[in-house]
Amino acid sequence: MVRPLPEDPIVRDLVSLIRGQQLNRRQLFRGAAVAGAGLGTLGLASCAAGGGTKDNITWGNWTYYLDYDEKTSTNPTLDEFIDKTGINVNYVEDIDDNNTFYGKIKDALAQDKFTGYDVVTFTDWMNARLIQAKQVQEFDYANMPNVKANLVDAQWDALDVDPGRKHTIPWQMPTSSWAWNTEAVPNGIKTLDDFLQPALKGKVGVLSEMRDTMGLILAGQGVDPSGKWGDTEWDKAMAWLDDALKSGQITQVKGNSYTQDLETGVTLAAMVWTGDVVMMNVESDKGPQWTVEIPESGGMIASDSFSVPNGTTAEAKASVEKLIDFYYQPEIAARVADYVNYVTPVKGAQAEMEKVNPDNVDNPAIFPTEEAWKRLHPFRTLTAEEDKRYSDEFQNVMGL
Repeated sequence: MVRPLPEDPIVRDLVSLIRGQQLNRRQLFRGAAVAGAGLGTLGLASCAAGGGTKDNITWGNWTYYLDYDEKTSTNPTLDEFIDKTGINVNYVEDIDDNNTFYGKIKDALAQDKFTGYDVVTFTDWMNARLIQAKQVQEFDYANMPNVKANLVDAQWDALDVDPGRKHTIPWQMPTSSWAWNTEAVPNGIKTLDDFLQPALKGKVGVLSEMRDTMGLILAGQGVDPSGKWGDTEWDKAMAWLDDALKSGQITQVKGNSYTQDLETGVTLAAMVWTGDVVMMNVESDKGPQWTVEIPESGGMIASDSFSVPNGTTAEAKASVEKLIDFYYQPEIAARVADYVNYVTPVKGAQAEMEKVNPDNVDNPAIFPTEEAWKRLHPFRTLTAEEDKRYSDEFQNVMGL
């Protein structure tokens, strides 16, 4: 029997069934082999000797983060761009982790040499490091009218060290929120301390990603994760997490494998990546078993954004800008979003989704409601000293 959807419109939207969706990037690159997939325009960027040209650029992206046709082994929208412009794009699915990918190109970045990539899509917290180090170039919006017109309002100043998106332009945006087993937790999780109710002892899970978990805890304690908080607020949030772990209230600390614990009932309430749980409900043979909700206190949103390293030539940069502007056409953005199932940063994509896949028009993993947007916060940029200290503290407490 399929349970009725909750009355709250935001909750109802978040548990709506969206049939026929693809597995998301995290599930695929962390849980499955990817050899041979999505490589129709693959180029060996790491072996490139010099920068790109106006007719040939290299794009480094995350695995399964662009529409892919399994029947033809092609990336349809990218092939359309190549055919339309004559610009060849060596598309390389080389990013599986921000830190490890940065490690591959950091020496070239430090010397302003060509990294092997004319454009990459780091997550914004890593982009912030590159901006502060002056290792990425400023975009020319005269070449990108679609971006100027169609980037969602909430993202123009979402990266605190890059107001106006001079150096970064969002590609896709994953969100994190709270989820619970609808039958086992009938009253839901409405406040942070609801995770501490005795009936949930040993059945609570959190993400191993610091900015997601700590951002949700900070927000739950009344702190804007994107605001001017410091050690006092961080220490209070860490104390909450430490106490919950030591008491055995929280027992599951996972990356993407947390979904298995929800499915088996090992975890009944958790901090999650929203899209994962929406898709779990889609794929469940038993109907929607989990409620997933952006908390009243606030959920987290991150951006994986285009940036152009300093070593990219001026003519290659101009071609990159044409590429980015192409993907800011609402119809193209809708086609990509239909495959990757993350929040799209492009205005008008929801209307175009009606033509692409009507089942996805109201998919909250792609199109948050206006009210939901108000609840989603980026994690503020940390100083280098804060980043190291907070990361070490988080890993120590989590036992990572």
